[in-house]
Amino acid sequence: MSTVAPPRAGRREWTGLAALALPTLLISMDMTVLYLAVPQLSADLGPTSTELLWITDIYGFLIAGALIPMGALGDRAGRRRLLLIGATLFAAASVLAAYSTSAPMLIGARALLGLAGATLMPSTLSLVRVMFHDARQRGFAVAVVMTSFSVGTTIGPLLGGVLLSHFWWGSVFLLGVPVMALLLAVGPVVLPEYRDPGAGRLDLASAGLSLAAVLSVVYAVKHVAEHGMGWLPASFAAFGLAVGAVFVRRQRKLTDPLLDLGLLGDRVINTSLGTYLLGLLAMGGTQLFIALYLQEVLGLSPMLAGVWMVPAALGTVVGSLLAPLLVRRLRPFAVITGSLLVAAVGFGLITQVGSDDLPLLIVGYVIVALGLSPMIAICTDLVISTAPPQRAGAASALSETGGELGVALGVAVLGSFGMAAYRDSLSENLPDALPAEASDAAKNTIAGALRIAEDLPGGLGPALSEAARTAFAQGLALSAAAATVIVVAAAVLSAVRLRDLPASADSAPQPDADGNASAQPATVSADRYGRGPGPGTEEGERS
Repeated sequence: MSTVAPPRAGRREWTGLAALALPTLLISMDMTVLYLAVPQLSADLGPTSTELLWITDIYGFLIAGALIPMGALGDRAGRRRLLLIGATLFAAASVLAAYSTSAPMLIGARALLGLAGATLMPSTLSLVRVMFHDARQRGFAVAVVMTSFSVGTTIGPLLGGVLLSHFWWGSVFLLGVPVMALLLAVGPVVLPEYRDPGAGRLDLASAGLSLAAVLSVVYAVKHVAEHGMGWLPASFAAFGLAVGAVFVRRQRKLTDPLLDLGLLGDRVINTSLGTYLLGLLAMGGTQLFIALYLQEVLGLSPMLAGVWMVPAALGTVVGSLLAPLLVRRLRPFAVITGSLLVAAVGFGLITQVGSDDLPLLIVGYVIVALGLSPMIAICTDLVISTAPPQRAGAASALSETGGELGVALGVAVLGSFGMAAYRDSLSENLPDALPAEASDAAKNTIAGALRIAEDLPGGLGPALSEAARTAFAQGLALSAAAATVIVVAAAVLSAVRLRDLPASADSAPQPDADGNASAQPATVSADRYGRGPGPGTEEGERS
């Protein structure tokens, strides 16, 4: 008995993909666009150091914490509906942030932006899952979405710099208004609605437990990255893990859980999530050191530092768009493993960067971007395509949450390694005549060391500056060395556990004995893993 080949996407679906790429770009831009505006908003609103920390961090915290509940909500209430509600909230919160008159008001607006972003991200990928049935087209669509996210992170500071040179600090938030207005105008026309008709009501207790667990762990990890280990982050981490255990126990008892734990039990999904997390862990910590190296060691302005990060963004575009082409001829494990090994070469080059090696740093960084981006695109596609369509929202949220945790862990773990190397190296090379108080302050951060050096008399200042820059380069080298080990481990993981997945060309519809096209499993077809169609699968409840 022959089956019908999956339908290919047409003009409406590709237009819908363009509509989905714009908010994805904007969400990631909002994570970095604020960096250059901090001095101006600090002068205007006068936030305390604690308030300033919350202004910059609350957005990412709420996105990470709310992804799983919002992904599950989209599966139940409708993914297009949730996307459009999120777009409306994002536009309103952007205006509120732009015209905030106090630090608490801006913190509240940034929190609303985070919640809105959490509705947009899983809805975007889960809609891609049901818009593109053909495996090759879906792989390209996922690559476009992931490219938009990566590029937005890079161009955020550049656009922020341009706006701040002509307007006030609030202008950086207003970028979101026209983009979301466009999505609201075209979304109902070009995007399909999809919901799981068999899903029950959203379990609010599970949503609260998920939010509390992820927020606590992410806060603990980021606190360690910024201030080191102490009783406060340890308490938050322990609380988050305990709440997470309660969440898991509750999901196992519910007939209609917020998160289907069976997704995590699937070998392809858990391996893809683990590989994705490890890759972003390696990138997260090293990327922070690269940004600081450009500004503190080489003395570049934030704008110029952003310009030098553009080649890596272009590498991300190229690598992401190559991914669906490569998996047509090569098995996914071969592309993922190979791309991670390419990234390892890039990290290896970065380990050789000294205190004045901009070309070598940029070459290594571009190679890392070229290597990691195919892995990110393919692992994301594997997660959302292996999951049943009625669970695509939850699967997308798992993928995004894994990415957020990976970056946070990277900043904390690799950042701690790098800063330990910085302190050890600086301790060995501090000028002998440096006062003890200045010595202790210089060991905390390179920015502090350079500020102290400016006020020191005679040759002490230049000597301290050179020692700090050399020490920071060694910290970057150590974090890159650790990243090399991590991506090689991720390559081994994917090679061992994803080896049996076919290339998409091997899974394309083939003629049967009568000359009809029969649909074979796509690169990551759900049927390949024993899932038959059920309520809300490809036929789902769509309009």
